[in-house]
Amino acid sequence: MPQPASSARPGLWRRIPLWQKILAGLILGTLVGSLMGEQASVFKPLGDIFISAIKMLIVPLVFSTLVVGIGAMRDPQKMGRIGARTIALYLITTAFAIAIGLFASWLFQPGVGLELSFDKASADAQEAPSLIEILVGLVPQNPVDALATGNILQIIVFAIGLGISLTLIGEKGEPVLKVFESFADAMVKLTSLVMAIAPFGVFGLIANVAGSYGAEVLLPLVKVIGVVYLACVVHVLVVYSGLLALLGRLNPMRYLKGILDALVVAYSSASSSGTLPVSLRCATKNLGISEGVAGFVLPVGATINMDGTAIYQGVVAVFIAQLIGVDLSLADYGMIIVTGTLASIGTAGVPGAGLIMLSIVMAQIGLPLEALAVVAGIDRILDMARTSVNVAGDLMVTTLVGKSEGELDEDVYNATSKS
Repeated sequence: MPQPASSARPGLWRRIPLWQKILAGLILGTLVGSLMGEQASVFKPLGDIFISAIKMLIVPLVFSTLVVGIGAMRDPQKMGRIGARTIALYLITTAFAIAIGLFASWLFQPGVGLELSFDKASADAQEAPSLIEILVGLVPQNPVDALATGNILQIIVFAIGLGISLTLIGEKGEPVLKVFESFADAMVKLTSLVMAIAPFGVFGLIANVAGSYGAEVLLPLVKVIGVVYLACVVHVLVVYSGLLALLGRLNPMRYLKGILDALVVAYSSASSSGTLPVSLRCATKNLGISEGVAGFVLPVGATINMDGTAIYQGVVAVFIAQLIGVDLSLADYGMIIVTGTLASIGTAGVPGAGLIMLSIVMAQIGLPLEALAVVAGIDRILDMARTSVNVAGDLMVTTLVGKSEGELDEDVYNATSKS
């Protein structure tokens, strides 16, 4: 008699959608972390194991899916067309993101009436790499080293070159492509296995974050946090959903439901690259996008799409200006939009890209870089929101590109159940 009861439990667990399990871990982790304070760090190893497992997937999954995706296209012109559309959409949404951030800061005035001091020594300026340095750095001198160090941009370039070469040699390339197809399928399956521990990993991550940041740190800056989060939500619900409805003629609610797994992982990990395996799974399984398009567009987006960081730039730049009593002109607002959009390309994939981009913007409008220290204490809280927007943008652009290329299965996209 006990056997049927015990077998019913895993069945019930499997019937719960993954995003609901992850969301439960997120909420429970927040509550436990808030109650336990710094003692909640005991759960940090759970999060560290999950993040390590996710990072384990990134390089082999990106490399194999890109090679297979390029090989499946069979047409260099199609690849060029998809690449051009992808970059154009990322640039357009980035400009919208900065504008929304600026408008939200202008409307809610988060820096007005706030008196905070900052330490000049803790806000060193960083230089963005030049365009020539960016271009030269794209080509790996040693592909094995690029794979070993996880240099995603160089991996993308090498994978694209290898995929094109395998296509050009015709039948001789078929056996190698089949090996990569099998390897990519295995990596997708491994991603599913890793995602089974996601609720526990997210619990550990959020419990540690909630325990580390007390109210005494957040309360003085709660307004700027609220403005950033509100702008992020508006960008996803208005810009992304609007583009899907207008350009793709797709139901935005299906898109939002299909990307929930990736959003929760992005929010808890604060890593666009770390969320990439989950994003690929959502794109193919939940949104019905072909592996070729998803395998090409998503890795590119994880390295150059920075909509969430753009919102952060707009809000923080105006916040700092209000904090120190500087009135920004219309020309300053325009400069923030243009500089921030272009800087998102120049600093793509560079460690500390958010700080580099923000320092470039602030320098252009004459704000003191030392003031960056004001938001340093809440950067992790803001990073979680902007990473979620970056990932949502990657999946939105991938959906539009897939629809435009006829490589989106609308039966899968419009399915009522997503797991």
